[in-house]
Amino acid sequence: MEIKWLVIILSFCYLIFLFLIASWAEKNANKSWLNSPYIYSLSLAVYCTAWTYYGSVGRASHQGLDFLTTYLGPVMLAPLFWIVLRKIIRISKVHRITNMADFVASRYGKNATLGAIITVFCFLGVLPYISIQLKAISNSYLILSEGSSKISGYFLDDTSFYITVVLAVFTILFGARNIDANQKNVGLITTIAFESVFKLLAFLALGLYVTFGLFDGFGNIFQQAANLEQFNALVTIDDSQYGSWMALNILSALALLFLPRQFHVAVKENRNENHLKKALWLFPLYLLLINLFVIPIALGGKMIFQDQNVNADTYVLAIPLAYDNNLLALIIFLGGFSAATSMIIVSTSALSIMVSNHIITPNLIKSRLVSQYFKGRLDLIVLRGRQMIIMVMLFLAYLYFKFVGDSFSLVSIGLISFVAVAQLAPAIIGGIYWKMANRKGALVGLLAGFMVWFYILVVPTMVSPGIITEDFVENGPFHWSWLSPHGFLGLDSMDYIVSGFFWSMFFNVSSFLVVSTLTHRSTQEINQAEIFVDIFKYSSSYESSILWKGRAFISDLKRLISQFLGGPRTERAFRKFMTQNNIEEKSVEADYRIVNYAEKLLSGAIGSTSARVLMASVVKEENVVDIKEVFDILREAQQYISYNKQLEIKSQQLEEAGQKLREANEKLKAMDHIKDEFISTVTHEMRTPITSIRAMSEILNDHQDISGDERTAFLNIIVEETKRMERLINQVLNIEKLDSGELKMPLDYLNLNEVVETSLSSVSQWAKEKKIAMTTSFDPNLSAIRGNNDGLTQVVLNLLSNAIKYCNQEQGQVDVVTSMKGNEVELKVIDNGPGIPVEMRKLIFEAFYQAKNQENDKPEGSGLGLTICKKIIDKHNGKIWVDDNHQPGAVVALRVPAI
Repeated sequence: MEIKWLVIILSFCYLIFLFLIASWAEKNANKSWLNSPYIYSLSLAVYCTAWTYYGSVGRASHQGLDFLTTYLGPVMLAPLFWIVLRKIIRISKVHRITNMADFVASRYGKNATLGAIITVFCFLGVLPYISIQLKAISNSYLILSEGSSKISGYFLDDTSFYITVVLAVFTILFGARNIDANQKNVGLITTIAFESVFKLLAFLALGLYVTFGLFDGFGNIFQQAANLEQFNALVTIDDSQYGSWMALNILSALALLFLPRQFHVAVKENRNENHLKKALWLFPLYLLLINLFVIPIALGGKMIFQDQNVNADTYVLAIPLAYDNNLLALIIFLGGFSAATSMIIVSTSALSIMVSNHIITPNLIKSRLVSQYFKGRLDLIVLRGRQMIIMVMLFLAYLYFKFVGDSFSLVSIGLISFVAVAQLAPAIIGGIYWKMANRKGALVGLLAGFMVWFYILVVPTMVSPGIITEDFVENGPFHWSWLSPHGFLGLDSMDYIVSGFFWSMFFNVSSFLVVSTLTHRSTQEINQAEIFVDIFKYSSSYESSILWKGRAFISDLKRLISQFLGGPRTERAFRKFMTQNNIEEKSVEADYRIVNYAEKLLSGAIGSTSARVLMASVVKEENVVDIKEVFDILREAQQYISYNKQLEIKSQQLEEAGQKLREANEKLKAMDHIKDEFISTVTHEMRTPITSIRAMSEILNDHQDISGDERTAFLNIIVEETKRMERLINQVLNIEKLDSGELKMPLDYLNLNEVVETSLSSVSQWAKEKKIAMTTSFDPNLSAIRGNNDGLTQVVLNLLSNAIKYCNQEQGQVDVVTSMKGNEVELKVIDNGPGIPVEMRKLIFEAFYQAKNQENDKPEGSGLGLTICKKIIDKHNGKIWVDDNHQPGAVVALRVPAI
């Protein structure tokens, strides 16, 4: 048997096998493992198409690690699945949305025009991507059967034409057998999951064959490849590529969310939001495994086919064929066939639903002539319309491949499609997170983005078929090079894909933001924005909050829906729903539950926008939901919940306030006690000098014969005691003046070392009398400060006096240290006395507080010295504290800002 017939038979048998898998899955849809998160996660791998299978190796052969950007973006996005993708899924389930056009149209006031425009853009954007799948299948078939990828010019002699026809038939069988797009296609998703596993295993088999069969492991293949002229460029990232890498990573991340096929499997076919938790790690793991051997295969291909004219995109098949390993070549072919067919089936199915729901069906509804002619057979028209769309789409993709796509690599065409679908990002992401986004902003942004995309990325592809001249692409219209597609607005240093992505998104996002900000939203847009942005708040109550004001008859609803779903199925659906909700089957009029369910059935067949129009016409628009009243109920419910939460918070706050009041009361009692002690101490201190003055004065008055020396001594005592009382009074007055701001402290440029030296000279004699050793450690590079000389001198004298007073009585030691701490000047006074208890270290700076003598528990001094010190340091924007990490003795430190 000739190899080409073997390839054809194997391909056909493989498609039959996939169809059998789908049929079996549909019959066993209730099996738990078919609804597992593993099946869902593997279905997301439809992202890996023939581009991954063939194109990644081709790109790696020419541009090295650059191919990874297609996969790093989705990997980095995966952790956000639970935040972004889950929100999109929840919105789609609540609003019965089945495709991106319906999603955007629903968000912006259920606008049919916007949905139709997005459908056209997606169709044009994805068509080239479908074409490269046909190219990959056709080229791989020709390489296997004829050893060349040269394609016939006449389509009847062209194998790729017949491949397109066969794929169209099987795509219809897989994705367009049922009119209800809302119904989960278990068979399709199971088939996609199987193909994901098969293409992964086939690619890994080739990777192992090349790495460990033809070469002796990774080390050996890299060692031999080091002799290649471009080796360093292929295995490293150039500094100039960082911008392109970032742009391409963002682009691929957006493509993962907004490619129609990804939305179809990730959103429309999602059966459980919790499946995303498994996809968070399983999908990135899949991408890692399928790219594990890309570089080894690319390097191996360059060495094996060195100086041979072999297209790098075909290395995957050419390598096993070069070593006559036909069995592995056939497996690789089927793996690539899987990658391409899964993409074609899902993409065309998703796009056919979009075109049907947003272009064909609305016009069908508007045309009374067509509606009357096909009355009772509208379901058949819609279904056949979708099937026809699939055939037209694949034929157009074939034509694009024949006349345009064959001149470009798989990756370059794929990236062009990526940029096209990325234009949906502002309207969708902005729509689910920004309430001010409106229809006009979304529409203008989309139009601007797609026009720039078409000009920069699509127009250059028209050179090869002769539609556009190369001079236009390089030099622009009228030879204005700054308007040329390859040097748009002067950025000719960028890669053309990056340039197209940057400028299209720039104009798209800018237009979206500016127009949305400057224009008003309709009432329906405001309502939809509220639900979309706060979907997790409203999703649980949205369905049950719908108000029914008009009259609708069940018979009318059945008659309408049976035109699209058929009579028997409609009857079964209504009977089941009414039984589950305890609604009498003899009921004539429909309540809000039946109307809502009927609209849900209809939206699955023709889209939510068209369904709403048809439902309104059947009940003479009496059943239009008063969204304002819905929101009144929802807001009222939210208010009750909010009030309950506020009451709980208030109760907790009251309890906390009560505790704080109790603590404050205890503190006030303690402060009152301290104040009593302070007044007692101050009174005692003032009584002592007064008593001395009185006693000395009485002696001088009663004893006129006292000697001159004794008289002088008594007068000195009177003077000293008077000064002592004056100081005490001044301290009390100074605290009051410092608190009220009456005491002015002019600031000058000072050196703290000089202030300390002056203070030390004042207490040196006292220290000598008490036999206390005084040591200093001054930082000679101490910065100047802005301070008050008298105030700082008073602070330092107080600290030194306290240190001397509380020093060890037998071997007293006081250390004075100055240093820089960042932008602050620090002074530490250290003694070796009994220290300050931990519980007192913060209290000693408060007014009315006195440290007690450790031996007799009697307060010493007035207790105002450190209080005044703290207030003076506060005036200098500094701080003073007791160091907690010094034993034994005490360390009192202060810092003031340096200049």
